[in-house]
Amino acid sequence: MQTSNMFRAHDIGVTIRLYIQLRCQLLEYICYLFYLSLPLRKEGKIMDTADAGNAANLDAATKTVPDAAPETDSVSTDLEHRAAKFADNETEIDGEGKRKRDYSYTQNREVSWLRFDNRVLDEAFDPSVPLFERFKFVSIFSSNLDEWFMIRVGGLTDLSALKKQPSDNKSNMTPSEQLATLLSLLPEYLEKHDRAFEELEEALAAHGLIHVSAQDLTDADMVSLHKSFETQVAPVISPLVIDPRHPFPNLRNGVLYVLTSLDGPEESGVLGMIEVPPSLDRIVMLPGDDRHMRYVLLEDLIIQELGSCFGSYVPAGTATIRVTRNADIDPDGEGVEEEEDYRLHMKKVLKKRMRLQPIRLEVEGTLSKNHEKLIRKELGLTPERVFHVRSSLDQGYIFALEDMIPKSERAQLLYSPFEPQLSPMVKKGVPMREQIEDHDVLLFYPYESMDPLLDLLREASTDDSCITIKITLYRVAKHSRLCESLIAAAENGKDVTVLMELRARFDEANNIAWAERLEDAGCTVIYGQEGYKVHSKICQITYHDGGKFTRITCLGTGNFNEKTARLYSDFMLMTAHPGIGEDGNAFFRNLSLGNLAGRYKYLRVAPIGLKPQIMGGLDREIARARAGEPAQAFLKMNSLTDRDVIDKISEACEAGVHVILIVRGICCIKANVPGKTDGLIVHQIVGRFLEHARVYAFGAKIDTVYLSSADMMTRNTERRVEIAYPVKDPVCRQLVIKYMNLQLADNVKARQLTVDGTWEPIPRAEGEAAINSQDELMKLAWRRSHPGLESTPVPEIPTLLEPFVSDADAKLAAEEEAREEAEAAAPAPAPKHAAPAPAPAAAPEPIPTPAPEPAPKAAAPAAAPAAAPKPAPAPAAAPAPKPAPRPYQAPTPQPSRLARAGHLFGEAFRTLFGGDR
Repeated sequence: MQTSNMFRAHDIGVTIRLYIQLRCQLLEYICYLFYLSLPLRKEGKIMDTADAGNAANLDAATKTVPDAAPETDSVSTDLEHRAAKFADNETEIDGEGKRKRDYSYTQNREVSWLRFDNRVLDEAFDPSVPLFERFKFVSIFSSNLDEWFMIRVGGLTDLSALKKQPSDNKSNMTPSEQLATLLSLLPEYLEKHDRAFEELEEALAAHGLIHVSAQDLTDADMVSLHKSFETQVAPVISPLVIDPRHPFPNLRNGVLYVLTSLDGPEESGVLGMIEVPPSLDRIVMLPGDDRHMRYVLLEDLIIQELGSCFGSYVPAGTATIRVTRNADIDPDGEGVEEEEDYRLHMKKVLKKRMRLQPIRLEVEGTLSKNHEKLIRKELGLTPERVFHVRSSLDQGYIFALEDMIPKSERAQLLYSPFEPQLSPMVKKGVPMREQIEDHDVLLFYPYESMDPLLDLLREASTDDSCITIKITLYRVAKHSRLCESLIAAAENGKDVTVLMELRARFDEANNIAWAERLEDAGCTVIYGQEGYKVHSKICQITYHDGGKFTRITCLGTGNFNEKTARLYSDFMLMTAHPGIGEDGNAFFRNLSLGNLAGRYKYLRVAPIGLKPQIMGGLDREIARARAGEPAQAFLKMNSLTDRDVIDKISEACEAGVHVILIVRGICCIKANVPGKTDGLIVHQIVGRFLEHARVYAFGAKIDTVYLSSADMMTRNTERRVEIAYPVKDPVCRQLVIKYMNLQLADNVKARQLTVDGTWEPIPRAEGEAAINSQDELMKLAWRRSHPGLESTPVPEIPTLLEPFVSDADAKLAAEEEAREEAEAAAPAPAPKHAAPAPAPAAAPEPIPTPAPEPAPKAAAPAAAPAAAPKPAPAPAAAPAPKPAPRPYQAPTPQPSRLARAGHLFGEAFRTLFGGDR
């Protein structure tokens, strides 16, 4: 009886929730229809201009209302919404209906991306890179292209279906025009990729790593393959004949299929198909010895055994195919129900991704024209969407080959092993909380180890004075010590809050699994904001002892991920700065309340506060240049696509600001376009590690330095929750500048942007030392963690970014130098040095000269620049005064459905009963 009552109570609760939900939706729809029925104000305006304070909010609300109305064509509505994100036509058209954008110094985003991926492929042809590492770059190029097709080409394909297509605000091209351009460029890149694959596979065979072709199989190989097929493959495959009784199946996204033309007793040319099981190992080993590792791929094995798969049918020709489907799904646009667990919703999204519109067909091998036409028809693809390749499809298996390399060849085929070093800012054996409360700690991955951060969390999980741990997680390692510490903390009674972003593209399944584990352990798990991915990297630990609260805040440019911390170049700042701690606490409080418009003293948080900080920094330098003062801006990021930022950089260049960029990937600006980007320096670095850090610095003698999780892409600056944070500790700031100077000096792996938007090698003068910044940073990290030991000579590094020196900074640098010299003379536990008092947030802080590292004097960079950069060209006569740059106004976050209903109802009420004001 008690159980029955319990179920009845549960049913009543569900009914009430559904009733309330339907009433809220009905209220919204009624308000919307009621609002539309009202006569518009004069000149078609919705609000009186006198009510300027609420105009922006209501405008943002009304723009989103059609999405909430009853859907007559949900696909069309979704496409129109995405088209609005693609290009804001209101900012593209002037009062006379003419385009007001200048496209002379910008380039298409997708074309720029293809050029970046081509730069990745260049590493496969670089003889200075070890042979197998070059083979990895072939795989990276391929996987990059796969993701690009699924997301970018998929999105453009959707938008090309619109009758009125929007134009890209960097190239003025419609989606259809972009697709035509991209599909015309791809064959050249794919041919280059096939050539690299074939050359490297042949070269690796000479070193004992042999992909055996069908014609080279021995009798022993055939016996081994047949046994593997019968015991491992045959039980799990389902051969299929395509005929009127067996319709064409659904081909899953990214899965390989072996196709064959079959001849039977009564018919010929029948299409046979076998799915290559994704659950089985892709690499099938063949008999060999210690010096010869021989293998075939799983699809090779299936092709070899096709004769036994189709009964009386005889295979006449074979090919392997793979279909790429559109994966550009907006999880928030997929109809999340109020009572639905968001994790279950994301699982539905992942399943849907496997069945979306096909956008590419790849073919390796021989496929008849009739069968290719049949497949294209079933998939709805045009001929230009079919790509015939000579290399293996889905080259993710290449990384697994590394473990098969014969031991005698590993040193020659692979990079020299490098282990991330312990930062000299950290003392081994001393609790991390004590060290961070003494001084800020800056880690630079992968050159320095992530262990100090992991140790901090591990120690906090058992520290009685630790009361709360709060963290944002975007991409998490499958085997994560960090998450295990969070689980331990929760089990030890700590209040652990995890903001898990389930919409991290292609990491959704792993994040869902971790979210479930963390929740089961007692952590409070919340998810990102509706319509705004939380891409911020912040962790805060709160302690309560001695009657007071203290906080340690950890802020990163990259993920809290142990795996990528060994592969990606990122910064991690750990600080006990009380002001940053207060801002961090407010950040988590605001996110838990869904407030994206919070105010912060030190942190700059998108979508409201980050972009104005960057635009304001550029505006400040423009004003300095126009006043005849030296001015400089340095921006390092992964991608640059935000048109507002691009235009501001152009304005800065023409005002005489010395603008230097390091952009790893997409770069939609062109350098040195006359009258638009004169003097602009843009470098790109592609090497052993993935450049991932974001640095934004301003001043002729760098007086403002911010690190950030955000690129200058509109999606990051306006449609994500991102953080930019100041580097306030002088020692940490000088390290950032030192690292950036080293990267700007790179003349081996770096490329420079040209006036036509392509990348070219940086010329090296005769006798000039070759500088590979990533190699030099590895050496620097080793020297700093092994002071006094012999090391290789250090090249002279030009100081392109010159730090500002104040008396206080010079004194601090001298004290730091004296302390390090004392440590070198008599090794002992180092005395604590006091952290500098925080400066007011409004005033930019000066940067100290680099303090000598604990290494031989020869290893320290020169205090003065070895080769000063050429100043930006100054006009012959003083330019006419120009108006001060207009401050950038951040967009207002879109309100929820209930807020939209409230706005509409209130406006309708005022319109009916308020009268003219």
